[in-house]
Amino acid sequence: MTTAIASDDSGGRTKRFYRQGNEWFFGTSLQSDITVEVDGILHHLHKFPLISKSGKIARIVEGLQDAKDDPQILLEGCPGGSDVFLIAAKFCYEIKVKFKPENILVVYLAADFLEMTEEYSEDNMLAMAQNYINKKILLSWNGCISALRSSQNRILEAENLPIVRKCLVALSVMACRDPSLIGRPAMYGSLMSPGGSILWNGIHTGATLRSTISDWWFEDASSLSFPIFKKFIETINERGIRSLDVFGALMFYAMEYLPGLDRWQNKQGGRRRIGRPSLAPEVANRKALIEGIAELLPENKGKLYCSFLLGILRLAMILDADLLCKESLERKIGIQLELATLDGLLIPNFLGSDDLYDTDCVERIIRHFLSFQSLKIAPFSASTSHPAVPPSSNLLSSAARLVDDYVAEVASDVNLKPQKMQSLLESFPEYLRELDDGIYRALDIYFKEHPGLQENEREQLCRIMNCQKLSTDACVHALQNPNLPLRVALQVLFSEQQQLRATISNYLQASGNTNNVAATTTNPNMTTISGEILERESWVSVARENQYLRVNMDRIQSKVTELENQFMGMKKYMGRFSRRSMSR
Repeated sequence: MTTAIASDDSGGRTKRFYRQGNEWFFGTSLQSDITVEVDGILHHLHKFPLISKSGKIARIVEGLQDAKDDPQILLEGCPGGSDVFLIAAKFCYEIKVKFKPENILVVYLAADFLEMTEEYSEDNMLAMAQNYINKKILLSWNGCISALRSSQNRILEAENLPIVRKCLVALSVMACRDPSLIGRPAMYGSLMSPGGSILWNGIHTGATLRSTISDWWFEDASSLSFPIFKKFIETINERGIRSLDVFGALMFYAMEYLPGLDRWQNKQGGRRRIGRPSLAPEVANRKALIEGIAELLPENKGKLYCSFLLGILRLAMILDADLLCKESLERKIGIQLELATLDGLLIPNFLGSDDLYDTDCVERIIRHFLSFQSLKIAPFSASTSHPAVPPSSNLLSSAARLVDDYVAEVASDVNLKPQKMQSLLESFPEYLRELDDGIYRALDIYFKEHPGLQENEREQLCRIMNCQKLSTDACVHALQNPNLPLRVALQVLFSEQQQLRATISNYLQASGNTNNVAATTTNPNMTTISGEILERESWVSVARENQYLRVNMDRIQSKVTELENQFMGMKKYMGRFSRRSMSR
């Protein structure tokens, strides 16, 4: 089979390349005197056109002058392989070559590899490719994206070359500008009407794309392979772009290539993509992708950001990402624990343990939170759609409530050992809590789900709870709770009595005259206070009576059991006595 791929009419002669099987030939009456092999494909060419423009081939041919036969050159590592070498060969034969954004970077790399510089010929291919890049590519967002996207699988080994760096810098500069100043993004260029609305089969739909000045480039950037995308993020970071935009781009990229992440994400912050072409690269190693994204994530605060971090951490656990990746994610979550949700913290245990949830991970997050209390981590801008961070005065109380809710939720796990439950309860210091009602609630659930606990194990867990920091409702419930050890119930009762005395004393001192009871009763405020005291005292009285009844019932039950044992003993004795009488 013969196939012509290039022709140029010049001086009445037709110059063309054609292929026969696995070999390329140049159609001319002169017999080829050099063979170049690239990626297993043979190119039968002529020395003079090649050595006049390629320093690399000229040097190789010079070293083979003593060879009797026509030299055969093996070019290993030529960027773009046989297809791009063919472009360079056409250029050497002075056949007009058309540069395009889709091939310009790899053509430039091949020209650099073949040393097609001005030293060997004026207007050589390297200079012409450089000129095209400067005038056509670096000034256009779509041009840079197309150039990097089309050549990304071939330029990974050359990603540190100046030309690739120039493209990334140009993109980073344009990403910080108003998109109306540089043209529409590449992904939407063919889908939008002049008025900015979406077209479907050329029909005006009336819908418009929702994007802001800051996030318009997310989708185009997500079409790059991760090594190039990572270089781009590092470049825009050097320009001081907002960390919110960096997070948005990383989240967009992760949602594209990490299936399942959206299960733990709020359905907000993303825009609907209509008719997106299949230009995205394949992500074969999701574990490596998660580790790379975790390395790029900024240290900031935000409700949506915290939710995203928890989703990434969950996938990192599933895929068993390296320890540094998981530690980095746990630390970033710990910075903003008060913004986390209970569902986000309920990370299943993927390590083969009997425990339902990975409580060790949450304990590490809590430790990071406590260590970062004194640091001021900048929140994302309040002008964005991300909720602002709660005031610092509410930070501890919000985190304490979340931790208490988490412990109460995992307490229902029948496989959770008492030692693990104790470790969880102690992970958030008791002195940082305003009330210990959350601890009591978690203990109550744990005792109900673990009826086989020994009395000493219950008492050991209850030592974590400060009875003096229980609310009235919690005290009343505790005094009637049959699952609490009796000693703990008595401590709750004693603590309640102390609180009641302290409350009465404070109220009387607040009246300004502790000896004049009449004065306090005529004060409208004190009338209300007195009513609260009486109501509080009535609750305590009811609880105390219930406790006394419980103790009396225990005593009666013990006495009944003792009498039953005595009766059974007498019955056995009478039976033996009756058998002896009959035998006589």
